[in-house]
Amino acid sequence: MKISALAVLLACSVPGVSSKLVRIPLEKRSDEEMIADIQKRGHIENVLSEYSLRGATDKQRNLKEENEVIKDYANAQYFGSISVGTPPQSFMVIFDTGSSNLWVPKVGCTHCGNPFFGKKSKYDHEKSGTYESDGKDFEIMYGSGSVSGYFSKDSVTVAEDLVIKDQAFAEVQDAGGLGLAYALGKFDGILGMGFTSISVGGVPTVFENAIKQSAVDMPVFSFYLGDNGPGELTFGGYDASKFEGDLVYVDLLAATYWEIAMDAVSASDYQAPANPDGSPITAIVDSGTSLITGPKKEITKLAKAVGAKPNFTGQFTIDCDKVDSMPDIVFTIGGADYTIPGSKAVIQAQGTCLFAFMGADFPPPGPQWILGDVFMRQYYTVFNYHDKTIGFAKAVSKSED
Repeated sequence: MKISALAVLLACSVPGVSSKLVRIPLEKRSDEEMIADIQKRGHIENVLSEYSLRGATDKQRNLKEENEVIKDYANAQYFGSISVGTPPQSFMVIFDTGSSNLWVPKVGCTHCGNPFFGKKSKYDHEKSGTYESDGKDFEIMYGSGSVSGYFSKDSVTVAEDLVIKDQAFAEVQDAGGLGLAYALGKFDGILGMGFTSISVGGVPTVFENAIKQSAVDMPVFSFYLGDNGPGELTFGGYDASKFEGDLVYVDLLAATYWEIAMDAVSASDYQAPANPDGSPITAIVDSGTSLITGPKKEITKLAKAVGAKPNFTGQFTIDCDKVDSMPDIVFTIGGADYTIPGSKAVIQAQGTCLFAFMGADFPPPGPQWILGDVFMRQYYTVFNYHDKTIGFAKAVSKSED
C-alpha cells in the first residue's frame, strides 16, 4: 500500500483537515562515544538469548511474573526531552518502540548515576501539583538484574505543549538492572512506544492516552533519524519533507511489538534461509536499538559475506579501507527491497569500523531480527497505531533536508 507525499500535502490543505504536527528533537550520541563505550565494556550486554522480549505477557512467555527484557540500552544513540508534573520536571528519555512503559528515576533512587558522571534528573512527586498516588509495584527484569519502583500518575508534556493528563508511569527506586549502560548513559528514563498489550501492569501507553485525549490529530508517530546528527520524532502524523517518493505500508503481525514479516535478507552471496515450518521471517522495528540484530549463525555468515571479521568484543569489524567497497545489504519486506548501502552498515570512529549488525537468538515469541537505528536512518518510518501498520520511505539525507 502506497501513499504519496503529494497526496498528504493536498489532504492537509483541505478545509477541516488539521495538519498540526508535534515535533520532538532527538539528540544523537556520537559514533565516537559509542565505539569507545563498546571497547571499554568489552562486549554489549544486551544480547541475552535466555531472556524474551520486554513486556511479553506471561501467557506468551510461560515465565515468571516479572516482565523480562532482552537489552540494557547499552548502544542506544537517540534521546529526547519530556517533562513530568506541574510545574514541569524535565527528563531525557529514549523513545523506544520496543517497549511500552514510561519510567523515570525518583528522588532517592539507587544505582541512578552519581554527581560526577552519569548524573540523572530525578522526579519528586511532592513538587508536582498534578501528581496522583497509585502505589502498585513496577518491576522489569533485565539480564543483570531488575529495575523496580512503583506506579504513579501525573501530567506528561512532550515538545513543550503536548500534554497528556493522568498518565500512569513508574517512579524507579532502583535501576541496578541496567548496570553501566544506565549509570554512564545520557538518558534518565524510557518512554515506551509499543502497544499497551505488552505494557507492564497493563497501563495505557503515553501515545495511546494522547490519542484518547485528542492531544494528537492522527494516531500516527514518525521517526526521522537522517544520516548524521540529530533526528526528529513527530507525533500526530508525518513530515513529507523528510522523505522521497511514496510511503509503503506493511501490516503488523500482532499489536504487541511493532513486528512485521520479512521476505528475505541478502548481501553478496549471502541469503537468509526460509523458516523450515514455512512461517515468515520476523522482525521488530525498534528505535531503542542502534544496531541491527539477527540470529547469531546468520549474522556470522552475513558478516563473512561483506568482509567483516569477529573481534575480542564479540562484534564484527571491517578494514576501514574497504568500507566503500562493501556490498549492499537488502531487506525484502512485503515484496519491496530496502537497501542498506554497505558503507552505511558501518559505524566508524577512532580508527575502528564496526559492522553495525550483531547476533542474538531470541526464544519464541521473540523476533528473529531487530531493525534498529541503522535501518531507520535510511528509511523514514511511520507507525500507525490505529491501522496497525508501519510505513517506510527513503529518508532525505541531512545534506538535502
